[in-house]
Amino acid sequence: MAKKNKSIKTNAIRIIESEQIQYETRSYEIADGHNDGLSVASKTNEPAEHVYKTLVAMASKTDLLVFIIPVSDELDLKKAAKAAGFKKIDMLPMKELTKETGYVKGGCSPVGMKKEFPTFIDQQAQILDYLYVSAGKVGLQMKLTPSDLAQVTRAQFVNVVKD
Repeated sequence: MAKKNKSIKTNAIRIIESEQIQYETRSYEIADGHNDGLSVASKTNEPAEHVYKTLVAMASKTDLLVFIIPVSDELDLKKAAKAAGFKKIDMLPMKELTKETGYVKGGCSPVGMKKEFPTFIDQQAQILDYLYVSAGKVGLQMKLTPSDLAQVTRAQFVNVVKD
């Protein structure tokens, strides 16, 4: 398994390794406080279309959903609800993110959340050779193939971003 940063082991990385999935990690500077997706793409010298963010939405207090979309795109809540089989969904309030997922804003990985939630990757990822998602810690990304990410998260590829 190719890794650039062997010393950092997050829960997400441990799971990826246990599944014997090839990955690389890349860290980036966080001292400036700019850890939004587009800043991460810039800091890691990766095209924005290869850097994905993890968003958590809720259809009810008990029905949480995970959406993995390009950092430059915005989640279309209507498309996302339809893809997940609900009439309506809302974004999970940020104050509940850590309690529900075990991760913090800017370090929320789709891999290794406290519970396994239905997960959806925007369909445009399917044409990519690789993508980056959070490795479970602010300042750390992991690179893997979209199919490997879908496998480990049991995700479906769907169209969920705004046109």
